[in-house]
Amino acid sequence: MNGSLSEYMRGVRAKVPLVHHITNYVTVNDCANVCICAGGSPVMTDAIEDVPDMVSISSSTVINIGTLNDRTVQSMMAAAKTAASVGIPVILDPVGAGATPYRTRIAESIMACRPAVIKGNAGEIGVLSGLGGEVIGVDSHGSKNIAESTRSLAEKTGSIVVATGEIDYISDGRTVLNLSNGTGYLSKVSGTGCMLSSVVGCYVGTYGKDIRAVAAAVTAFNVAAEIASDNCNGPGTFKPALLDSLYALDESELDAHARCEEA
Repeated sequence: MNGSLSEYMRGVRAKVPLVHHITNYVTVNDCANVCICAGGSPVMTDAIEDVPDMVSISSSTVINIGTLNDRTVQSMMAAAKTAASVGIPVILDPVGAGATPYRTRIAESIMACRPAVIKGNAGEIGVLSGLGGEVIGVDSHGSKNIAESTRSLAEKTGSIVVATGEIDYISDGRTVLNLSNGTGYLSKVSGTGCMLSSVVGCYVGTYGKDIRAVAAAVTAFNVAAEIASDNCNGPGTFKPALLDSLYALDESELDAHARCEEA
């Protein structure tokens, strides 16, 4: 990619976008904290009486389907529909899509509201693209062709699609980017995928539906994770080190470490 990714990080920190979340109860605190460390301002509300008004004043909305129930599904759909009507970008994290028919159906219902970004693991994106993937619980167990699944789902939905894994892929339906930053520690603690969706929410909340902004968000998170992995003693100390590293990430450090290119 041409140009600097750090300019996007600078813009997020200057704007401090308000990022509304309907996320799962396992990682809600992690998502709020990483949003702050990335430069955003989080709000975590899922009451259906509150959601339409909150979406309307937010810079973006993150919808994470990790822990579903009838009440939160209604709020998720209300958020997605309100966002579509007022032009607020939605980031959908289809956690566990493909593991059960219920999860897949809910993900597809939210996708019908045309989110700006769909960010999932390789298995989830493979399932939703129709090209095949395997999800057990909420973990990916592979996809046949991750790059093509990413491009195909983006083309089908009009969303920017992010498929995470050892290599991350991002597509707008035409261009496919591969991003190779990161560390194995990201798969050793719960919540890092959810946290990444929150960071994407900060960048899309600042720049809108922009593939470079999404690439900058993923790269900033993964470069911070690399730095954190050098300053921790194991999974238990990795997550706080990740928050510290993301908060302190320097623009020159981001550009020097970024590994992002067209597939």
